[in-house]
Amino acid sequence: MNMRLCALAAVVVVAVAGWAYCKTNQKEDKTTMKKSPIDTVFAQGDVNPYSKYFTGTTYLTMLSQGGDEFNAPIGNVTFEPGARTNWHKHAGGQILLVLNGEGRYQEKGKERQILRKGDVVRIAPDVVHWHGAAPDCWFVHVSVETNPQTGAAEWLEPVTDEEYK
Repeated sequence: MNMRLCALAAVVVVAVAGWAYCKTNQKEDKTTMKKSPIDTVFAQGDVNPYSKYFTGTTYLTMLSQGGDEFNAPIGNVTFEPGARTNWHKHAGGQILLVLNGEGRYQEKGKERQILRKGDVVRIAPDVVHWHGAAPDCWFVHVSVETNPQTGAAEWLEPVTDEEYK
């Protein structure tokens, strides 16, 4: 094969792999556990116990609980397609480390951003924001709550469909 044909073949493989986990949009069901079709380093976890602050279904694995000598709550969050947080803010700030899939992030009053594998989002204390999956893609990120001793997250209203799209 020549170089152009090899490059085209590689693009097709990547496109098909992306389609496999971005086109699995399923009906919202917060009681049934679905296995994410994308690979990540950490386990998907169980249905998120904080689901009342989310639209759609998400899964949570706590990697570090906080409240100990490390004082660093860290969670691996998996979002089904279209799932997202409510608007919220963290008194001490937050860092998101994107592991896979395609997501969205928006601060109140600013443009929405597209998130992809390898992106890092640093959210300053008390900045109102939301984050979640693209409409037709699974999304996984690690959430690091910074300076948790300053206070818990404050959960606000759901993100409307108009705000999301």
